[in-house]
Amino acid sequence: MKPAVFLDRDGVINELVLYTAAGEYEPPHRPEDLVICQDVPESLKALQTNGFDLFIISNQPDFAKGKTTLESIQAVHTRFDQILKSLGIRFRDYYYCYHHPDGVVPEYSFMCECRKPKPYFLEVAAKRYNIDLSGSWMIGDRDSDIECGKTAGTRTILIVNPRSSGYRGISNPEFTTENLKEAVQIILHT
Repeated sequence: MKPAVFLDRDGVINELVLYTAAGEYEPPHRPEDLVICQDVPESLKALQTNGFDLFIISNQPDFAKGKTTLESIQAVHTRFDQILKSLGIRFRDYYYCYHHPDGVVPEYSFMCECRKPKPYFLEVAAKRYNIDLSGSWMIGDRDSDIECGKTAGTRTILIVNPRSSGYRGISNPEFTTENLKEAVQIILHT
C-alpha cells in the first residue's frame, strides 16, 4: 500500500478569487481567473519525489448554487490540469463534488455522500489505488477538509488562508501552517 496526500484545491493550490457580486472569495469561475499559489509547484514536486501519490478532493458547489455553469467549472479544471502537467506534476486522480444541500439547481441540490466533510472520495481513492490512509495526509483550508481527513483516518494539516477564515475554527488539525510549502516540510520531516 502507498501513502498519499489528499489536497483541497481552492485556497490551497490556487488562489481564491474575489467576486464582487457575491462579495466573497470563491473558487475561480473562469479559466483566466485561475492563479496557482506561490511555491506550490515545488512543493508538489517534493511530495511526488518522496513517493506520495497526489489527489485533489474538492467541493465545487457553485453550479448547484447558480453562480456559474458546470462547463465553466470543468474548464477551470482542464486549465488547472494543463498548468500542473506542464510543470511535471501529475495528480493520480481528481475528485470533485458538485452538489450542495442549499443549491438552486434541483438535480445538484441535495445531501450527497461525496461532499466533504464526508470521507467518501478518500475511501474511493484508497480502494481504487491501494492507498494506506493511516500513512496519508489531508491538507485543506477549511474545517470540512480537516474533518474529512480525520474521519478517513489520515493525518491532517490546516492551511490558514486569510481568505477562507470564515470556514474554520471548530476543527482540530494535527498541524497548522501558513501555506502548502510549510505543510510539505511537515510531511517530509514527520
